[in-house]
Amino acid sequence: MAENGPFETRQLATNPVTNHITIQNSPMHRLPLVLSILFITQLASAQQTLSLEDCVQYALTNSPTIKTAQLQVIDADWSIKQSLSSGLPQVTAGVTYTGFLQRAGVPASALGFGTGTEKIVFSSVHSLAGELKLTQLIFNNSYITAIRAAKYYKQYVEDQLAVARYSLRNQVTDAYLPALLMSDNLATLDKNIGNLNKLLTDTKAINQAGFAEQLDVDRLELSLSTLRSERDNLARQQEMVVNALKFSMGMPVGESITPSDNVEKLLVLYASADLSSQLNPMNRPEYVTLLKARDLNVVQVDLYSKPWMPSVAGFAQWSPGFQGGFGSKSNPGHSNWYYIPSAVAGVSIGIPIYDGGYSKAQKQRALIALQSVDVQKQMLENAMTLELETARKQFQNATERVANQQKNLDLAQRIFNTTQTKYKSGVGSSFEVTQAEQGLYAAQQSLMSARYDLLGARVAIKKALGNQ
Repeated sequence: MAENGPFETRQLATNPVTNHITIQNSPMHRLPLVLSILFITQLASAQQTLSLEDCVQYALTNSPTIKTAQLQVIDADWSIKQSLSSGLPQVTAGVTYTGFLQRAGVPASALGFGTGTEKIVFSSVHSLAGELKLTQLIFNNSYITAIRAAKYYKQYVEDQLAVARYSLRNQVTDAYLPALLMSDNLATLDKNIGNLNKLLTDTKAINQAGFAEQLDVDRLELSLSTLRSERDNLARQQEMVVNALKFSMGMPVGESITPSDNVEKLLVLYASADLSSQLNPMNRPEYVTLLKARDLNVVQVDLYSKPWMPSVAGFAQWSPGFQGGFGSKSNPGHSNWYYIPSAVAGVSIGIPIYDGGYSKAQKQRALIALQSVDVQKQMLENAMTLELETARKQFQNATERVANQQKNLDLAQRIFNTTQTKYKSGVGSSFEVTQAEQGLYAAQQSLMSARYDLLGARVAIKKALGNQ
């Protein structure tokens, strides 16, 4: 019996009980099955099915806007530490060496020590000096104000992060709803194509039996071709809308996702539309952020209102020094070095007296900035009120439209069913069927559009009230 080769994938074995020949699979034989499983797994993972909340959570985790806002919060922490550090003890050290290439001297005759040209030199040739200095800020109004401002700024950037999350949630929601509408439209078109295809098949059979004209078949084929073309166009539009959704989420456009929600499900999720509650601006993060910006401006006005405040600082300095090379080179002690230390401590006080109107200009500019924020605050309050009122009016209009379009769809469906029954009974024409079919499709589209507007209005009311 020949031995199995290195690429043998199976071998024969005899079952001692049944005396049947069985095939034993080797690992190489199972390899295609493993590869198939891996391929299916990768395909499933590549195609992600995401709900609206899934998309929002992905965006909150991966959006560059959120990451930038989070970095600003971290930067604000370090800004506070930076401001605090200027009021803590500051210690510096240094070493300086000085060597004279030519020393200045006084003629000895000028001091009454003779009449010769010999000079008297008081400085050394070499000087090596060290320095250890300690400074401590005791009082400074700008420092105190900077600490307050840094804390306000930390709160401000945290509120900006909340605004970024709020805005991103709204952006993803606004991008998700059109993708959802496209999916529902495609599902409706697929259903209509299936129904029309069945009607075309039945009509062809009737035509072959001699009970229907070829014109009837042609009309139905034209309608079916038009629906398929519309379906292909809508599918391409859906790809563009989904790409816009992925971009708003911070997801690579090359990845593949499918919205898993539908309009009906989200209408249940956003079932309650608050039509009576008063607007509370504090529920809107952008309003809270604007108030924090105003607090920062108030701190700035307070700083520039006290330019006369003194600045007090203390200092202490120790300077160990070594000097050598006194006198002339002929002096026996010229090569000696001497240790000459020194230490000093004190307090410095600075009081501004006149700065040419610089502080006054700073204060006026800070007041103007504060007034500008107050104007922006009023505009934002007015804009939020308008947004809420508009959303509520849109909700009322959409509610009436949905009710009317539902009645129109029921009527169009009855007309279509009656027309089909008459046509199959031989008392109606295919033209009537085509007209009824077009009316039914238009009613379906109008109802979907109205339900989409209703969902959008409910979402807009929640946005306006700051309820997320």
